[in-house]
Amino acid sequence: MKGLKTTDFNFPDQENVYKGKVRDVYYLKEKLVIVASDRISAFDHILPEPIPYKGQILTQLAQHFLEASRDIVPNWLEGNPHPNVSIGKQAEPIMLEMVVRGYLAGHAWREYKAGKRTICGVSMPEGMKEGDKFPNPIITPATKAVTGHDEDISAEEILRQGIVSETDWNKLSIYALQLFHRGTQMAADQGLILVDTKYEFGRYKDDIILIDEIHTPDSSRYYISEGYAQRQLRGEKQKQLSKEFVREWLMENGFQGLEGQTMPEMPESFVASVTDRYEELYSKLTGRTLEKPSYEGIEEQIQDRVVNYLQKS
Repeated sequence: MKGLKTTDFNFPDQENVYKGKVRDVYYLKEKLVIVASDRISAFDHILPEPIPYKGQILTQLAQHFLEASRDIVPNWLEGNPHPNVSIGKQAEPIMLEMVVRGYLAGHAWREYKAGKRTICGVSMPEGMKEGDKFPNPIITPATKAVTGHDEDISAEEILRQGIVSETDWNKLSIYALQLFHRGTQMAADQGLILVDTKYEFGRYKDDIILIDEIHTPDSSRYYISEGYAQRQLRGEKQKQLSKEFVREWLMENGFQGLEGQTMPEMPESFVASVTDRYEELYSKLTGRTLEKPSYEGIEEQIQDRVVNYLQKS
């Protein structure tokens, strides 16, 4: 088992390619082919070892949730010819991440613990503990950086900079909250709590459409519902299914993405535990067991299936 760390495809009508932290995006004349690798990132750094089956899990989870939200907002996805591959509409990205938080966790908790009571211009109540539920979900947008760190930004600043119009900001906000509500319902059905997540949008012809993945462990944080209230009362850490445990492991090993810090080596046991966490989340969210095809000849499989799909579409 090795994982899919890098890709180098040449598809029909290919015009460009963009290698992201996790996904490799192939731009065709009219479509996008997105190959989810097994790379994993944290603190805006790609970790040295791939996580076997992570790309397949993310792709299939994204498909699951995108299909379940088409009644809320149209999205980019048209097909999945291979477990690591998504093909769909090529939209012009809106350079914002619409981060929705239902609970005080992750980045918001780190800001809160440092004494801040506003994030992205949104007030957070006094007296909260890590893992507490906000009275209502809040939107804490971030600018979408092509390289480097995404940065928090307020709605007021978004409008001042003209990133989107007020009409489009209101539309994005409504979409984001409706998607979060749907994701919350779907998580609850599986015994999970959707803590926070992010959504990305783009313009396609005259419409705003949902792009990228949604409600996957790379873009979302989940708590286990069972025992949540008791853990909060006792001041215990919540059991969660997300990438946060990867960030915590890195911090324990002296790495937080800061200048002068060295990325720690990832032992095989840790890599295996990350795969196990992703599999667990896949099973919990979908109620299905992940099928694990061989990595033998995976590049050839992807190339052939994408070409066949494009010829038929």
